Amino acid sequence: MVDISFPLILIGPTGAGKTTVGRLLATKLNLPFLDLDEEIEARCGADIPWIFDVEGEVGFRDREARIFAEFVDQDAVVVSTGAGIVLRSENQDLLKRHQSHVIWLQADLKTQFDRLKNDKSRPLLQVVDPKAKLRAMATERVPLYRAYSSIQVQTRRTNPSVVVRQIMEHIERQIDENA
Repeated sequence: MVDISFPLILIGPTGAGKTTVGRLLATKLNLPFLDLDEEIEARCGADIPWIFDVEGEVGFRDREARIFAEFVDQDAVVVSTGAGIVLRSENQDLLKRHQSHVIWLQADLKTQFDRLKNDKSRPLLQVVDPKAKLRAMATERVPLYRAYSSIQVQTRRTNPSVVVRQIMEHIERQIDENA
């Protein structure tokens, strides 16, 4: 078992499996788990679509940045971020500071669409052409995911427990290299 004394931060596109993998990873490492979207909903007393309707994306991103800043410096925690966490400069600064512990869960557009086509809880995908929206988000965000992560793991058609095992192997290698 790997002894973790730093935050593990999961980033990646909508539908990559950040929450599912994050919960499994936290359980495997016996660490607390924090899902930023769930924390935002709990503090706001409303779901993400409602927050988007009332406050817009800017209001949601403000809430997300505040909570991310609060939790990212905790020792030994697994943090699942929203797909757009990389868009704000203050979040980028925090990701850069923790880059050696930022894990990019990758999912291709087909996988994302297949996982999300019936999900009405994703405000940014409630458009005429969700595939085009996913493509546009990927164009903007993939370079940022790449820039701020040190571990990349493909989640397409992969069992979440296999993804967790791959992440564990990456972390163990990093720890060995820094020992």
